[in-house]
Amino acid sequence: MEIVTGGGLRIDYTITHEGKANIRQPGGNCVYAAVGAKLWGAAVGIWARKGENYRNEWLDTLTQTGIHTEGVVTIPGSHDHRTFFAYTQDGRRDDLNPAAHFARINQPLPPDLADYVDSTPGQDNPDAYETLGIRPADWPTAYDGVTAVHLAGHGLRSQLTIPPMLREKGVRIITIDPGERYMIPENEHYIRQIVQQADAFLPSEMEIRSLFGEETGYLQAAQVLCEWGAKLVVVKMGAKGVLVVEGNGRYTHLPAFHQPNHPCVIDITGAGDAFCGGFIVGLTHTNNPIQAAQMGLATASIIVEGYGTLYALSKPPHEVKQRLSYLQQKE
Repeated sequence: MEIVTGGGLRIDYTITHEGKANIRQPGGNCVYAAVGAKLWGAAVGIWARKGENYRNEWLDTLTQTGIHTEGVVTIPGSHDHRTFFAYTQDGRRDDLNPAAHFARINQPLPPDLADYVDSTPGQDNPDAYETLGIRPADWPTAYDGVTAVHLAGHGLRSQLTIPPMLREKGVRIITIDPGERYMIPENEHYIRQIVQQADAFLPSEMEIRSLFGEETGYLQAAQVLCEWGAKLVVVKMGAKGVLVVEGNGRYTHLPAFHQPNHPCVIDITGAGDAFCGGFIVGLTHTNNPIQAAQMGLATASIIVEGYGTLYALSKPPHEVKQRLSYLQQKE
């Protein structure tokens, strides 16, 4: 195996920007990232925790697509895998108050969301792991010898402690997508530690705003992260593409494959994670951050054209390469 994507296994409840609700779908950021890597033919496995209530047939489906699941750790009891996201027409994403959002689209709140608060309790705690948060002791020996690991959005404790273990295991490339709840000014000390342990740090525009405020531009924010020790920062900006900022001062804006409000864009759930999956394959194979980002953009463009984690794998293998060629021609 070449690449591992570590993060969460989730049960998704989403409302698209067009007001369509998708209920109880298998999801999780490590799965979307793994699919993104798989589109490029990478040998990839997921690393996550699950409760006994998470349906094993969902994992069986992943295995049938060629994604390895030996890194999934089952912990005793029933645990909360729910994630709710509502996307609004102005491009915002809200993961709180599902009752209000279902009322907005004139649909009843699903009963299993009646007591839902959010999907990231404890994510900003530097001293304790989330119950479903992966930790160094969870690393499976089946994954020893992998070249690269992507840590999808996760708790602060996990992202502080896992990278040193991976380096001891000989992992050559580590990319980190930060957990959105811990990206706040009060956690600067910990964020400095995390960015220094990564070969690439991949925040979203929402996380940049949360950490630096609305008045700080993305380029300025990324440059500060580089001053804190990041080797490479890629700010994911949705339909506006990505901003690649290298530690040597070079920066490049790359446009998304689809223009804003393009009719082919059906559901943007998992697009950022799929970008990260394509990106880590590109960085591993080419050591070129610009080409890696273009591979991520090509990957994300396929994910958003359908529903669910596995939709993209129904595309022919040449599709993502054709989209990469198109993006390279636009450069």
